[in-house]
Parts: sequence; C-alpha cells; structure tokens
Amino acid sequence: MNKDVFKRLIVEWFERDIPSSLPREVELVLNKEEVHAIIGPRRVGKTFLMLHVLSGLLEKTSKEEILFIDFEDNRLVGLTPADLDELFVAHRELTDKELRYLFFDEVQEIPNWSKFVRRLHNQGKYCIVVSGSSSKLLGKEIATELRGRYTSILLLPFSFREFLHLKGFAFDKQVQFSERKGELLRHLNEYVSYGGFPRVAMTAGVEAKKALVKSYFETIFYKDIVERHKIESIDVIEMMMNYVLNNNAGLFSISSFEKILKEKGIKASKKTISLYLKHLEDSFFIFSTQKFSYSAKTRLMNPKKVYLADNAFQTFLSSSFSPDKGKVLEATVMQEMKRKNLEAFYFKNKNECDFIIKKGTKITNAIQVCYELNEKNKKRETKGLIEALKKFNLKKGTILTFNQEKELKTENKKITVTPIWKWLLE
Repeated sequence: MNKDVFKRLIVEWFERDIPSSLPREVELVLNKEEVHAIIGPRRVGKTFLMLHVLSGLLEKTSKEEILFIDFEDNRLVGLTPADLDELFVAHRELTDKELRYLFFDEVQEIPNWSKFVRRLHNQGKYCIVVSGSSSKLLGKEIATELRGRYTSILLLPFSFREFLHLKGFAFDKQVQFSERKGELLRHLNEYVSYGGFPRVAMTAGVEAKKALVKSYFETIFYKDIVERHKIESIDVIEMMMNYVLNNNAGLFSISSFEKILKEKGIKASKKTISLYLKHLEDSFFIFSTQKFSYSAKTRLMNPKKVYLADNAFQTFLSSSFSPDKGKVLEATVMQEMKRKNLEAFYFKNKNECDFIIKKGTKITNAIQVCYELNEKNKKRETKGLIEALKKFNLKKGTILTFNQEKELKTENKKITVTPIWKWLLE
C-alpha cells in the first residue's frame, strides 16, 4: 500500500467538517483499558455515532491527536495487515502531534483486524473505537485476541423514542388523555410500517424511501453476504432472503426450505442452508428466536422463528400486497427486544406464545402480540399465553396490541393488554 494514500486520507480527515447528528440512546465512555466497538446493520448511524463522540473530543483535544479511517474507502482495497504500520508513519510525517484516539470505521474490512487492534491496545497509548456491520464483532463471538479487553454497543435503527424525537414529538404521560394521542398513533403507524433507518425516516415520499431501502438490501446482499462469505450458490441465498421478506415473524424450517428449493430444481444441502441462515444473522438482515427448551439439542432441532431487522424491508420489498399487521407488530417487538438486550424464545406446545423472556436462569415474562384483540381471536391469543404462564409458573403475562389497554383474568392468571407504544416507550 502506497504511503501517499494514507497521507491523503489523513489530510482529508484534518480538513473534514464534523456533521451534526441526532443523539442516540446509547452511551460511549472512552478509556484506554478497553477497545470499544459499535456494531450493527448498515445505515443505522454507526459512523455518525463515532463522529458525535469525536465532536465532543474536539472541545478539548487537537484534531491532529485523533485519527479517523473508513476502511471501506475504495482507495484501501487490497489493504493487508502489514500495510497498517505505514498509517502511523504517514501521520508522524504530517504532524508532530502524538495520536491519542483511534477511530476505525468498518474495521472488518481489514484481514486479521483483531490481531492488529490487540497490538495497538497492548501499547497502552490509545483510546480505540471500532465499528462494523457484522455480528462477528460482537463480544460473544470476538476473536480470542480481544477477550476481556473489549466492550461492544449494538446500534440498531431508531427506537420509537428516537423516531419521535426526530419528528419533534415530545412524549409525556398526558398524551394518552389528549388529542395529541392521534398524532402519536400516526407516528406509530409510520414507524411500524417504514421502520427506523435514520435516512429513510428523514426522507419524504414513499418512492424515495423505497429506493433507499432497495439500495440497503442490495448492499447487504452483495457486499455483506455474497462477497464477504464468498457465496457460490447465489440463487439459494437470494431465494432465502426473499423467503424471509415474505415470512417476517414466521417459522423457518431448514427441511421445508430444502424441499422448496428442490421443487424449483435447485440443490442445496441442509448444512448449506443452515450456514446461509447464519450469514443472514451475521449481517443483521434478520434476528431469530429458538423454540424454548431446557435441552440445547432440542432447541437446535426445531425451526427458528425469523424476523427482519427492520420492517421497511417487508413493506417495500416483499411480494405480499397486504402484510399481516400482527406479524409486523411482532417483528417490531423483536427488534425492540434486541435493543433492550432481552433473551427471547418462542413457546410451542399444544398452543403457541410469541415470546418467552429469560433473565439469567429464570423465565420472567411471557408476551403475546396481536394487532387487535377481539372476540374472534381472543381464545386463540390467550390459550398459548395461558399455557406458557402455567408451564413456567408465572402469575401474569402480557398481550401487546396496536392501541388497546385493559386487564383480563383467565384461569387464575392475570393478562395485561397493553398498547405497543406504551411498551416501546418504557
């Protein structure tokens, strides 16, 4: 790698204006003891969060003591770990200031990046922040080199609270008793339908939103999955992504999907399908839950329930003319559970319950989701929830709806019917 390339990047950083950004509901406190990682899907604001932290540093630190490098810059294609030392040589040639803060955006583009970052961390000279759009950078899956010296923040599309802040809507508990509740529900409907990708939320017009979401989908497909994992069976991964687009909050059976492929004349082993499903999760295109069981083997043998990481993908890219509102609401709940770092499973015995929440070794809650609870679906929605409450000896459970609030008492169990907006804004 030519050192002049690094010099150009560093000079561009020195001359770069730091854009203003909306505050997010995450906090990043820098120190030298740990490498800090911001992880999440593409286009959720990881770079802006880094720049927001940077803007605070610039109130007390010279810009020449900070280095920000985007490793997806096309000028860094072909970069090798051996080239990286030249980055520091180039900086020293441009300024006599000692580097104190290192910000590496999309760090997964560097081969063996964790070894390089560990070497820098061992020197004890720098506060290091990295970002990446692969779940392989999460603490539980990080390379051995950084275990015990690494902390990660999962940044997802806007939460509903952040979405309301963007829209200039000030929420307080009095809203539900005033005419402003209508405005709140309008924002909720937009959020549930079009999701929380920042730029999509800021963009006016359905067609403009759709174009953005399509470009995000294509980047995830080609760059984060096909290129990163060197996918050979592109038709399989394409069918899998389209399947999830049309089955948001549905069960994904590897055996059933294998049969679907076979019917279309496409060959793929169960092992390949399982691996590709993991790639979809690694790229934050989907989240999933397992069927609850105390047996790890049983959990692995049963189908997963899969959720799109943002509902905009379903709204704009699925082939369905009228998405199931209950399923879309359920996906919104799953996305929020990821933000809240809740460990969730689905429950299925004679009946089904959408979410079982586990905290430590205990099951703490059971949640059912439906768009509207009425006489037609009341029995179905409550039976699975009651069965789960009995199984785990819980006294009360929750049904989340779009905008209903009441309490039910069934079979000596208390069921709280709660509007999803209340739960999202807790």
